[in-house]
Amino acid sequence: MLAKTRFLLLCLLSCPLLALANEKTIYGLNEHVALPDFGIEVPAKLDTGAQTASLSARDIERFKRDGKNWVRFYLALDEAHSQPIELPLQRISKIKRRAGDFDPEEEKTYTPRPVVELELCMGKAKRSIEVNLTDRTAFQYPLLIGSDALARFEALVDPSLKYAAGKPGCIIESDADE
Repeated sequence: MLAKTRFLLLCLLSCPLLALANEKTIYGLNEHVALPDFGIEVPAKLDTGAQTASLSARDIERFKRDGKNWVRFYLALDEAHSQPIELPLQRISKIKRRAGDFDPEEEKTYTPRPVVELELCMGKAKRSIEVNLTDRTAFQYPLLIGSDALARFEALVDPSLKYAAGKPGCIIESDADE
């Protein structure tokens, strides 16, 4: 009788956790992500160990427009992206340097990166997230999605899966559909 009572109590206590898990979407270690503002889709790596999202960009230049901070850059994906993109600068992110990337003469343990806000579509969800800009051409994935963005997507990441969400399905959806 005591074992049955304990079991029922355990079931009742775990119900809220199951309900929370049902609200989350399961994504794989890698996903297809659409950038609706640019009309493109890129492969992304989902990294719970990184805080911010990073997009591959080159020729990154900060400038002022009407007294406000902006950033101009080119997507570093392939030769087809030869038009500059200009977006308001949200902030400067300080990314920790790895041991092999640290220059003792510079005395900086971080790399400053400009951060912009972009809409991303992953699976059926479209969210506006902050993305830092850096040259990721040496990496396999031009887009890294960190824990801040994963929280906005209400994501659970299963590293044993790849492309679990399928092709992005929200490029033509309006913001009201979220």
